[in-house]
Amino acid sequence: MLKKNLRINFSSLRSALTPENISDLSIAIANKILDLPIWQFTNYHIFLSITEKKEIDTSYLMSILQGRDKNIILSKMVADQQLKHFLLTDNTLIKKNKWNVPEPVDGFEIDANKIDVVFIPLLAFDERGHRVGYGKGYYDAFLASCKPDVIKIGVSFFESISKIDDVFEADIPLDYCITPSKIYSF
Repeated sequence: MLKKNLRINFSSLRSALTPENISDLSIAIANKILDLPIWQFTNYHIFLSITEKKEIDTSYLMSILQGRDKNIILSKMVADQQLKHFLLTDNTLIKKNKWNVPEPVDGFEIDANKIDVVFIPLLAFDERGHRVGYGKGYYDAFLASCKPDVIKIGVSFFESISKIDDVFEADIPLDYCITPSKIYSF
């Protein structure tokens, strides 16, 4: 299936979820993540959920990371599909941008090549680890700027599809994708 059609289909599936569904599924995903072999690292990049798009509630995962004394890194969208990355601290001020993406206002900037693990929002993914996001290219540019061995973990309410038909050469595949019921390893 083409990315354009997957965006429509999976956005529709997501829009049918209730707040209770989102909370329950997000907790299940966070609990599954505990089974991944990633806990020896220090710097974890995470996205803050866009509630209007019914994304996975990453607050549960953030609690796990904080409980394990991991550095949490958040991004801010800047010009030309680029992201700046900031360490989350007690003083970090979060505001929604014009697309309702919660992001840090400023703070202690972290270079992308210092990040060990990246949790990636997505709409759909296939059995080879290719993903479909919103199509703006921010994460593709971000992942290309990370160190080659950064661990890329998608999180999804839904299971994989067999194949995304229009994968581009610049698309960077996932290492793992976590759903409420399964860990996919690629």
